[in-house]
Amino acid sequence: MSSLLLSKAFINGKWVDAADCDMFDVCNPANGKLIGCVPNMKIEDCRDAIVAAKCAFFSKEWSCLVAKQRADLLRVCESFKILKRAVIETVFVYTFLKCWAILMKQNVDDIADIITAESGKPITEAKHEILHGSSLLEWFAEEARRVFGEIIPSPKKDSELLVIKQPLGVAGLITPWNFPLSTITQNAGAALAAGCTVVIKPSLFTPLTCLAVAKLSEEAGFPRGVINVVTSNNARCIGEYMCKSRDIQIISFTGSTNIGKLIYRLCADDLKRVSLELGGNAPFIIFDSADIKKATESALLAKFRNCGQTCIAANRFFVQDGIYDRFVACFKQQVEDLVIGFGCAEETQMGPLINEDQFTTICELVEDARKKNACILTGGCGLPCLGKLFYAPTIITKVPPEARIYCEEIFGPIAPIIKFKTEEEAIRKANDTKTGLAAYFFTENLQQAFRVAKRLEVGVIGLNEGLISTAEAPFGGIKDSGVGNEIGRINEYINIKYICLGNLK
Repeated sequence: MSSLLLSKAFINGKWVDAADCDMFDVCNPANGKLIGCVPNMKIEDCRDAIVAAKCAFFSKEWSCLVAKQRADLLRVCESFKILKRAVIETVFVYTFLKCWAILMKQNVDDIADIITAESGKPITEAKHEILHGSSLLEWFAEEARRVFGEIIPSPKKDSELLVIKQPLGVAGLITPWNFPLSTITQNAGAALAAGCTVVIKPSLFTPLTCLAVAKLSEEAGFPRGVINVVTSNNARCIGEYMCKSRDIQIISFTGSTNIGKLIYRLCADDLKRVSLELGGNAPFIIFDSADIKKATESALLAKFRNCGQTCIAANRFFVQDGIYDRFVACFKQQVEDLVIGFGCAEETQMGPLINEDQFTTICELVEDARKKNACILTGGCGLPCLGKLFYAPTIITKVPPEARIYCEEIFGPIAPIIKFKTEEEAIRKANDTKTGLAAYFFTENLQQAFRVAKRLEVGVIGLNEGLISTAEAPFGGIKDSGVGNEIGRINEYINIKYICLGNLK
């Protein structure tokens, strides 16, 4: 594939095998073919990575850097190199912007091939993820220089009150398979900008993308030990060790609510800080005043991007009765026009599900809806002619409240559509879930826009918009959808310290 397709983990600036030389396979979900093998690291390997990160945190090469220097490593690694041309004795000054972000852009095709091969997502989506991931690094490079302290007016004449902000220390990052690059850059970018060092545990399904990203960080010039990658197919064992390690000050996890709660419990004994971005059950509400064309196009994006396997994917579609028939007809046409196939083809719009467990879950959800007299308007079956993990994009109407797809996070290409009459009914049904990550709604009524946005119990809202993630805005959920906010700011990785200077007579 490319020089970025690696078969070793990255610890303390070195590319290493597992201590016992054990390996595990990484396969393409579209065709089951082997892509590569990576080290199946154990507790002792993870311990080495944490020790390396801790040593790097306190080393002069990292802890003594000022904010601008950390920013430059994210953005500009080598400012100038002077080359002399002996023949004409002229000095040329070349500016090399070998930053991590720029290196990603320069290698977008190679990285996209890896993302598509191990996650199955279409190549165009993979390239978009890389550009988004790069923008996150660029943003955090600037945020490194905006960690401001405070001077607080003192109630006493002989004292001054100061507040300074300092990095937490070592950050443990447990990242998912559905966005194997951008979830790394959003968390590592924030941690590094704050002055932390990181140990990354990527998903067992997509470790190759993480290793490629680590390779580019090495080329960008980060000191050894600042970024470490531990690959393993035993997520529970490595994750539990990271959560219990006294040398890790924060755990960032993106994944299911059940695993997030387990991580929260494991971190509780040491009162370790956590940043958890967990499951969602996003409502997509379309009011009578909505622009149908915009709503349909956004619905297609919010539902079927990455085969519906995103935490902020539209999960339940609520359509007001006055516009219901027109929306369903328009949406059905666009869904049936989706190009499904292998991600490496430029025209592909939707690829396979990630694994057999996910495929089985999708089949069970559709079968449950069918048994409960829901209407399978289109799709509702696998596509074995393409491969065993391909599933047809599906629309289900007349969904009863007792159907599993009415209340469970789907994480696949199924769009259940539910009719409603009033705004009050839509809000009540949208909020009737334990999770609260994202929501979408479409209206051309300004007063309604503000009313509904305030009442939806979520952390992120797309108002007349289906693509909502951006480097500049905070991203996090409420209720069972997580703790903390990722992207936007780096506060999760910072300690606040108050200093009282007394007796200044």
